[in-house]
Amino acid sequence: MNRLGLWISSLLVALMVLSSCLFVVDQRQFGVVYALGQIKEVVTEPGLHIKLPPPLQNVNYIDKRLLTLDSPDTEPMLTAEKQRVVIDWYVRWRITDPQAYIRNVGIDEKSGANQLNRVVRNAFQEEINKRTVKELLSLKRDALMTDVKREVLEIVTGGAKPWGVDVVDVRITRADYVDTITESVYRRMEAERKRVANELRSTGAAEGEKIRADADRQREVTIANAYREAQKIKGQGDAQAARIYAEGFGRDPQFAQFYRSLEAYKTTFSKKSDVMVLDPASSEFFKTMRGGTSAAAAPARK
Repeated sequence: MNRLGLWISSLLVALMVLSSCLFVVDQRQFGVVYALGQIKEVVTEPGLHIKLPPPLQNVNYIDKRLLTLDSPDTEPMLTAEKQRVVIDWYVRWRITDPQAYIRNVGIDEKSGANQLNRVVRNAFQEEINKRTVKELLSLKRDALMTDVKREVLEIVTGGAKPWGVDVVDVRITRADYVDTITESVYRRMEAERKRVANELRSTGAAEGEKIRADADRQREVTIANAYREAQKIKGQGDAQAARIYAEGFGRDPQFAQFYRSLEAYKTTFSKKSDVMVLDPASSEFFKTMRGGTSAAAAPARK
C-alpha cells in the first residue's frame, strides 16, 4: 500500500515538473524565455514549446499586434506666429525586436508607450514651431505628420540603442486654439455674423420700402386711370341719357314735366318719416299735384 502511494506521488510530481516545462505562445504574442534573469530565447512562432522548469527558466509575453498610442495631455504648443494651439494625435506602432525592446525600453507595452509619447510630443512641438496656424489647418498638415513620423523613426531606430519598435503611422485628429483664444475667436465670429445680419436686415428693409412705395404709386396710377375711364364712360352715358330724354321729352313736353315732377316727389319722399311743411296752394313744387287728373290724363289721351 505504501509502495502504491509512493508511485502516485512520484507520478504527480513528474506531471507538475512536466507542466512547468511546457508553455503556449499565442499568435498575437512573443514568448520571451528568461534564464536566471537573462534573455535566453525569443519565441515568435505560436504553439506549444518546451523550457526548463522554474526557477531555471521563466517566460514573459509581449504583444506583437499593431498598437495605438493616443495623446494623453492637452498642453498647448506654440506656432511660428507664437499662437497657442492644442492638438490631438495618435500613433500606430508595434514591437518588432523583443530583445532590443526589453533591453532598451522596458518589459511591457506601457513602458514603450510612455517613452514614445515623450518622443512624439517633442517632434510635434519642433515641427509646429516651424509652421503657421494656416499651414497647420491646410493640406500642409500631411507634410507635418510625415516629418514628425520621420523624426520619431530616427530616434527609435537609430543610435546605439534602437528600441526594437516600428512606427507605422502618425496622425493629427484635432487642431484648435486654446480655450481662451477659442472663446475670443467665437465672440469675433458672432459679432461679425451679427453685423452681416443687421446689414442684410437694413438692406431688406430699404428694398421693402422701395417695393411698397412703387406698389402704392402703381395703385394710385391704376385708381386714377380707372376713375378717369369711369368718369369718361359715365359722362358718355349721361350724355346719351340726356339725348334720349331730350328726344323723348321733346315729343310731349307736358308728359316730360309730369315725369320730372314724379321723380322729384320720389326723391323727396323716399322714407315714410320724411315731412315737408309747405303751402301747396302757393308752392310750385306741388303744381303737378294741384293740376289734378287733367295733368295726369294728358299723356293718356295722347
